[in-house]
Amino acid sequence: MSRFATRLVPALALAVLASCRAPIAEPPPEARIEVRERGEAVSFVAIGDFGDDSPFEAAVATTVRAAAPDLVITLGDNNYPNGSAQTIDANVGKHYASFIAPYRGEYGPGADRNRFFPALGNHDWRTTDLAPYLEYFELPGNERYYDFVWGPVHFFAVDSDFAEPDGNAFDSVQGTWLRETLGGSDAPWKVVYMHHAPYSSGRHGSQRVMQWPFAQWGADVVLAGHDHHYERIERDGGVFVVNGLSGSPKVYDIGTPVEGSVVRFNEGHGALFGSATTTRLELAFITADGVTVDAFALERPGAPRAPARKEAPRARDYDAYED
Repeated sequence: MSRFATRLVPALALAVLASCRAPIAEPPPEARIEVRERGEAVSFVAIGDFGDDSPFEAAVATTVRAAAPDLVITLGDNNYPNGSAQTIDANVGKHYASFIAPYRGEYGPGADRNRFFPALGNHDWRTTDLAPYLEYFELPGNERYYDFVWGPVHFFAVDSDFAEPDGNAFDSVQGTWLRETLGGSDAPWKVVYMHHAPYSSGRHGSQRVMQWPFAQWGADVVLAGHDHHYERIERDGGVFVVNGLSGSPKVYDIGTPVEGSVVRFNEGHGALFGSATTTRLELAFITADGVTVDAFALERPGAPRAPARKEAPRARDYDAYED
């Protein structure tokens, strides 16, 4: 088989699968939720590739709940292995019900208002109509990709999967929405998050289709998962972070560092902890046993200087678990 044919077969398979999907339900424009929480500060946690109901997920979730952030965002793969209605509550609600509203599962009363904002991953899309996900959560916008404001941060959840009906290219319907919504935001900070990493030194590698001009459009930070390691990459005028270490037992090896890779880690599970004021955005990847692997901050010009923070040591690159 020629090299061209080898590339063509998977592409055709994906196209056939997409054509077989049932229509995806979404709320009509007049019924869509908006989230606009006022305030001058916010704390949040980003978890990626977490939904496996594993001991690793449980340990990370315990750390997240102890930190009591204002909200949790996810970087996809919320419900392994196949996005099923039979697994979603154990994979998500068992560990994060206290952030979810309305919560209809079996693990407590849930939250008084929704503070859990997931992005879709490829494992969530392993259904014909995305029904388990859409029925479990009530989210802003069309519920697949959306934006919301909490304090000084404007968050943008992007659906990076090929199955997204509105496309996952920069000039697609979804890409145009992000460009226009980013451009129209006056929030001090703009955080874009998704599943497939635009840049990554991990097993899946950089996803070229998602290499949109995020910084040019106004994003300060782009967060992603899919590769099961942690990495911070600084390039194209922006900061890109990969976190796929929040629950899946499978931790991936790290290959040759991509251009702009600053920190790489795959020696344990953890989450990305964030906080923001109108002049400063801080992010730190912290393991379930409390080790700060990486910490960095962005500041607006003219912001008061913060005390210097000791840089975290760069982690070694090796595979912590067998697949």
